[in-house]
Amino acid sequence: MPLSAAPGLRRLSSLSPLVLDSALASSLVVVTWLWELYGPDMGRPVDLPAMMLTLLANGPLALRRRAPLSVLAIVTVASLVYHMQGYHAGLNSIGMMVALYTVAVHRSWKADLVGVALVVPAWTHGSALQATVALLSALGQSLLMAACTVGAGLSVRLLSERTRQLAELAEQLRREQDAAANRAVTRERLRIARELHDVVAHHMSVISVQAGLGRFVALSHPPTAHATLGVIADTSHEALNELRRLLSILRIEAHEEDEGLYAAAPGLRDLDALAERLRAAGLSVEMIVEGTARPLPPGLEVCAYRIVQESLTNVLKHAGPARVEVGITYGWSTLTVRVTDDGSGAASAWPEPGSGGNGLIGMTERVKLYQGMIKASPLPQGGFEVLTIFPLPHPARSSEAGP
Repeated sequence: MPLSAAPGLRRLSSLSPLVLDSALASSLVVVTWLWELYGPDMGRPVDLPAMMLTLLANGPLALRRRAPLSVLAIVTVASLVYHMQGYHAGLNSIGMMVALYTVAVHRSWKADLVGVALVVPAWTHGSALQATVALLSALGQSLLMAACTVGAGLSVRLLSERTRQLAELAEQLRREQDAAANRAVTRERLRIARELHDVVAHHMSVISVQAGLGRFVALSHPPTAHATLGVIADTSHEALNELRRLLSILRIEAHEEDEGLYAAAPGLRDLDALAERLRAAGLSVEMIVEGTARPLPPGLEVCAYRIVQESLTNVLKHAGPARVEVGITYGWSTLTVRVTDDGSGAASAWPEPGSGGNGLIGMTERVKLYQGMIKASPLPQGGFEVLTIFPLPHPARSSEAGP
């Protein structure tokens, strides 16, 4: 098809169906009238009743999409009466097939059967009036024409239904994609909120404790005050670095690798520095590592680090003077993280549900991401324990999966 014709077809398809059908009906009426007036005589001479029957056999096609079966009945009866009056036997038959095609496109198979029952006798009668056409030949011709017309209409109807179904599926897919995108955005916001909570809560707690100590000893013991200022400076510097990393997450492009983010995130290797900072804040922290350390998924390392960080922060804020033990155990198929303390305020170390605290909630959400288990509860002898267990792939399988 020439490219120059494409804009014209697009403009034509954009017109109202009523306008197109009216143009089709008008064209059939005018052409049939001209043939009756100026064509060869093949029956009763044309008169006013013949022209009115021609109008009834073609004019209703303007409304064929609004009332297909009614239009088919009108044009079929008008065509049959036209031929029974002895007028031109070859005229006013096309309108019936156009109406039958419309019924096949827009109505059910029952309406198609009714349409065929109306059209076949009328078409057979009109064809049999011609001297060169036998009755059986006219019947076969009418059945063939009706079958082809209904088949074409059914094909268009099935294609339209398939197109409608595809459009509905596309819309459903778009809604599901939007919902998935919204869920992804929500999950990312929750993850960033957890990171911000961990960073701000921990570092600000250390800074607050050190600032209070520094103010208390500022005049009585300047070296201690100087040391507390150093801890405050280091802690605030680390907090700023982690906040910058979190902000970089918001700016990362979709094609960038996630490993670059986790490479800058804290992990189990940084627990010693974390413990040292808490010791400077007044806690007695002991690190115990059992089993053979091995590489872990970067996200799981961040999760385990945050569990320890949040636990120590809560001990610092709520447990009072305490001795804390942090245990990391590398098992055959699990990673166990245990933080215990013997503080006197351990019973209040974790806020009650609904009290506005986010520490335990955030930790639980983190652990669920890696199919782990977390338990936070007071100890019988006093103090508090946070126990987290993460499932890990077996070392042998990990080595076999390597290059």
